[in-house]
Amino acid sequence: MFTGIVEEVGTIAGVEPLGNGVQITLSAQTVLEGIGLGDSISIDGACQTVTSILPDGFTVQAIATTLGRTTFGAFRAGQRVNLERALAFGARLGGHLVAGHVDGVGKVLRIEPRDELTLIDFSLPDEVVGVTVLHGSITLNGISLTVNELPAPSVCQVSIIPFTWEHTAIGELRQGDGVNVEGDMIGKFVRNLLGAPAHGAGQGNIGAEHVLKAWGYQ
Repeated sequence: MFTGIVEEVGTIAGVEPLGNGVQITLSAQTVLEGIGLGDSISIDGACQTVTSILPDGFTVQAIATTLGRTTFGAFRAGQRVNLERALAFGARLGGHLVAGHVDGVGKVLRIEPRDELTLIDFSLPDEVVGVTVLHGSITLNGISLTVNELPAPSVCQVSIIPFTWEHTAIGELRQGDGVNVEGDMIGKFVRNLLGAPAHGAGQGNIGAEHVLKAWGYQ
């Protein structure tokens, strides 16, 4: 479990084919403190297992499933990524509850600097459309963010303050880039308990007729 508060921006030192996936070597310092083999760490929002610890970094192994539903398949040496160690019980929850299970890849549609902040519009994977609400939480490349606007169907806008811009890798995004998106965890559980469909429900509507019928009101 994570919070979406990035602890360090690491650098991909290498990507090597390994079976049906890849081994990724990352250069880092801050997140090395206290981690051990088998620990979980969030890399651009995807929870991965530490497979070896190096003097100046660590390695993880990303399988084909991860490569297919995240941006990991496009990782390259020299690329900077957001890193966060797993949440410790008793620690402050500075962001929101983040599982590190990427729901899908969105696409950066627009980046607009505006005074001291930067607005980013990106497309939403179908899996998170129905649980994304105005002023709710969303995770973008491992960063806990607040939904600033929903400017169009299946489009989300976030507002990036200078601190986040400077202390994460989000400032390196460009229009057209893919981004790892995880929808609000609580929203997904509520949707499942209500029996609402996970796909094609539409923003602001989790399938009202479907829910009412499932609960015996129609």
